[in-house]
Amino acid sequence: MDQVVRDGIDKLAIRSVAAALDLTPNALYRYFSSLAALEAALADESRLRLLDALQKAAGKKAPEASIRSIARAYVRFARDQPQLFSLTLRPAAAETEGEASHLKSWHFVLGQVARIYGQKKAPKAAISLWAFLHGMTVLEAAGVFGEQKPVSGFEFGLEMWVRAASESSTRLSS
Repeated sequence: MDQVVRDGIDKLAIRSVAAALDLTPNALYRYFSSLAALEAALADESRLRLLDALQKAAGKKAPEASIRSIARAYVRFARDQPQLFSLTLRPAAAETEGEASHLKSWHFVLGQVARIYGQKKAPKAAISLWAFLHGMTVLEAAGVFGEQKPVSGFEFGLEMWVRAASESSTRLSS
């Protein structure tokens, strides 16, 4: 993980990882059948780190406050750890123990969104929230924002999502 944070996934090689761990390259093959398997494991670990950040942000907050905190934590993770964030979007490992990291993340966010939208609408609402967050992080990383397109649009967009959720929640309970 340290090597990926420092150099990026494109510079990752079995030999460099083995050297950093003071192992022979063949020793790593006992744990990872290929570089692709190592990359998949790193992607899983990155997703778990993001999930941990989201769970800590949500805490035991009320539904709307939880979503706001989760959204801000997602963007902060992408800003502060761009190399790890890029890994979260890679395909999941074919073989995992227990529930895969991407499913753990999905179920967590889905549960938080369901607190506002209800179970039936939660999948669509969670996808729209994720698309908004991902879009904002990618646009920011690309340097698209400036005076004409302020990054403060994130707070505006987040507030739009939360208001729509709140209005939907009110209609559900009526």
